[in-house]
Formats: sequence, C-alpha cells, structure tokens
Amino acid sequence: MSAATGTRAGLTTRISQAAGRAGDVFRGWPWWLQVVALYCGSRLAGAFIFMAAALHQGPNPWFPAKPDYWNFVNIWDARWYGEIVINGYPSELPTDDSGNVQENAWAFYPLFPALARGLGAITGLSPAASLTLVAMLSGVGAALVAYALFRRKAAHAAALWGVVFFATFPVSAILQVPYAEPLTLLLLAAALLLVVRRRYLWAMPVVLLMCLSRPVGVPFAAMVGLLLIYRLIQRLRRAASMASAPGGHTSRELAGLAALTAVSGASALIWPAAAWAATGDIQAYTKTETVWRGHDLVPFKPWFDTGVQLFGPVLGVMAPFIFAGLFALLLFSPPVVQLGVELRLWCACYMGYLLMFLHPQTSTFRMLLPLFPLALSAALLSRSRAYRGTVLVMFVLLQIVWIVWLWAWAQLPGGGDYPP
Repeated sequence: MSAATGTRAGLTTRISQAAGRAGDVFRGWPWWLQVVALYCGSRLAGAFIFMAAALHQGPNPWFPAKPDYWNFVNIWDARWYGEIVINGYPSELPTDDSGNVQENAWAFYPLFPALARGLGAITGLSPAASLTLVAMLSGVGAALVAYALFRRKAAHAAALWGVVFFATFPVSAILQVPYAEPLTLLLLAAALLLVVRRRYLWAMPVVLLMCLSRPVGVPFAAMVGLLLIYRLIQRLRRAASMASAPGGHTSRELAGLAALTAVSGASALIWPAAAWAATGDIQAYTKTETVWRGHDLVPFKPWFDTGVQLFGPVLGVMAPFIFAGLFALLLFSPPVVQLGVELRLWCACYMGYLLMFLHPQTSTFRMLLPLFPLALSAALLSRSRAYRGTVLVMFVLLQIVWIVWLWAWAQLPGGGDYPP
C-alpha cells in the first residue's frame, strides 16, 4: 500500500470515528435539544441557500440588485405584514376607477403582525426585525410540538426523522422569513396534539388563535366535526354490541369534542366578520382574497381550468379527479394509517379545502405545509439510512429550486413574477 493510500485510509478512519463520537454525544442530549439542533441546522442550510440566491438577484421592485440576507427575506408578503405592523388595516377597501377592489391588507390575518408589533414596542426592533424574530421563534416551537405529536405515533428515532423531513421540506425555507406560516404551524401542531390527547377544552383557545393567524379554521372545523361523527358511531356500535373494550370516548369527552367543533366553526368566521365590521362590506374579506386570483371564487373550478391549461381539454378535466384519487389512496397506505384517525382526517380535510377553494398556482407549494403530519409517514416508510438520507438530500436540493425559481424575483415577459 502506498503512503498516499495509507494517508487517505487513515483520514477516512479518523473522520468516521469523529462522526461516531459526535453521534454518541448527540444521542445523549435530551429530545428537545436534539430537535432544536436539527431544526436550527436546517434553517442555517436555508440561510446559505438564500444568501447564494441573493448574489444573483437582479433589479426588482424592492431593493437594489444583490441584496443582503435580511433584505432578501423581507419581500413578497413580508412587505404586507410590515405595512400592517405600521399602519394597521384600512377602514375602506381600496378600489380602482371602475370600483374594483384592489390588493389590500385584509387578505392577511392579524395575529402574526400583532405579535410583531408588541415585540417591537417592547424591544424597539424595527417591524421587519420583529416579524422575522417572531417567525423564527415560532418555527422552533413548531418543530418541538411536531415532535411531541409524532411521538404519540412513533418511536423517538422515527419522530426525529419526521421533524427533519418537516424542517427540510422543499418549501420549508418559508419558516425563516417574515411569513405567518411558522406561527400557524406551531398553533396547528399544538391543536392537533391536544385533539389526539383528547384535551378538547384546552384546544379551544389554541384553535381560536390559529384561526387568527391563517385561513385554516374551515378545514380544522370539518376535521373535528367528522371526528365527532366517527366517535359517536364508535360509541353506538359499542353500546349495540355491549362491548366494554377500552379506548372509547366517554360522554364528557364527546361533549368536549362537540364544543370544540362549534368553537372551531365560529372561530373560522371571526376574521371575515372583522373585515365586515371594519369596512361595512359583508364581502370585504372574500373580495380582497379574490383580487389576487383575478376572478370571483367558484369552488373547484380553478383546478379544472388549470388542468385544461396544462393537460388539454380531456385529460385536464380528469386531472383533478386523478389527483384526488391518488391522495385518497395515499391516506390508506400503511405509513399514513399509522398516523391515526385524527391526523388522517386532518390531511383529508385540508386537502379537500384546497381542492374546493384554492386557485392552483406557484403559491400552492407553500400551502401544502399544513400537511406536515405526512412527514412522519415519510419517515415510517422505511428505516433504511440510505432511503432517509436520500430523501433529506433531495429535499435540500429542491429548496434550492424553490428559492431560486420562486423567491428570487425575475420579471416575466408579461410583467410581474410567479409568487412563492
């Protein structure tokens, strides 16, 4: 063996030994420190991708070319949240000369900017800095609560890998920018954890706050409503068969679940009602939301329109049905079944909500984040290190694609750009 070959072999051995020692140290940490370390590592990787993409950012509507990291992450909807922190919401809907409602702050829910405004008042931080800090802290909290939720369904290693997949998902870079997604995911994970633990009354204030962060109240109310029906049927079947098997809901738990269903449904209407009260227009929220899509809201229709544009008049009409069928099959796959009825119902209701109300576009990728329980299913699919490592690498590479393609601004031939 040559000296060079021996040197390389020795170096490889030392690296392997160092990695093994680092792994032993990591495994000795408490679970929460492991989760925080992995999450912060994923956000550091995201920061490097953002900084590299910023070096190639050309002229844009917000700042000069090649911005620094902090300017680069404070664009798109982050500017709307900053505007809300400073000026609040308009008392009248802005319109053009033809009376058509224009883009305005009522499309953005109030909890995230309210927390940033409070933090800024206490610390003196600028709106952009306050929003960024709230988002980053919320992201750490979301990872911790997601792990606690995953541990209800899987062992420590699988739950930890579920958090890794959640934190490195191709659109997870949104968790470190001044968007409301991290806060919503924190509250959603907490609400789901409380539902899984049957702490329905404790879930009520969490759901109320969640419904003031982003529009996820409707699918959550549908989920707990269907869960109530499911538990009632279970109760009736047990009563009919005179079964005494453990695990059924008590009358008190069913009452709590019914109350949570009512609270969730009412909470989903709070923000549209607030927009109505402030502007005097009962359709203030829906008019504002539909400005970005360019036409009125017609349930399901945008998916068929997009399908026809992408795949033609025949396959395009079939595409939404094929997509919905494939997702339904996914929910009955063994790794997803292991999530339990609550999390599967949430995924089904949220995807149904997107199919009913969402206008499919490039922002749709970001809107898939509330399906984060499926990250645990991805981890449960195989224990193979090769499989899990491959998924991790693929996710990080797709983060580069998402940031360069959608976050970085490049004007389209017809004007504007694809939104992230």
